[in-house]
Amino acid sequence: MHQHFILFKPYGYLSQFIYELKRKKKLLGELHDFPEGTMAIGRLDEDSEGLLLLTTDGKISEQIRSKKVDKEYYVQVDGVITPEAIEQLQKGVEIGFDGGKYTTKPCSAFIVTEIPDFGPRAKKIRDERHGPTSWASITVNEGKFRQVRKMTAAVGFPTLRLVRVRIGNVYLQNLKAGEVIEVSDFN
Repeated sequence: MHQHFILFKPYGYLSQFIYELKRKKKLLGELHDFPEGTMAIGRLDEDSEGLLLLTTDGKISEQIRSKKVDKEYYVQVDGVITPEAIEQLQKGVEIGFDGGKYTTKPCSAFIVTEIPDFGPRAKKIRDERHGPTSWASITVNEGKFRQVRKMTAAVGFPTLRLVRVRIGNVYLQNLKAGEVIEVSDFN
């Protein structure tokens, strides 16, 4: 029987179980006693947080990664994001990718008015004395390297904190950073 897990990946962890290089990194195995053969489906950067799906079933991993599954992110940005910036994000913006330029596909984006309760981040985000911050939701179904961060920077609002809240029909729910739940499937 294969096993499947939903995890709130905390800030500062790699989305993997093994890291061969010299520097000491925080790995997923430190968060939970996962069964042998567990793999992360996709990844979140070390400085990103939120929903990560894990499974012992390589077929499911392949299905979720190959389909163009919607991934929704809540981003805290530097400054008060404007409706114009949101509209630019929705239409697609030009970002640097692989040494060239890439225009992102149209996507869903909106201003988040109620500040989500994700709990404090492991590494403190700068405080309000440096000016206001705001939150937006961005849903993409492509996953270029650091795409969402590059998108908000392209419209003038650099990302301070990035939390993935949804992959397809699977939501982060009320998990706190570092919490893991086992599920029967990802539907």
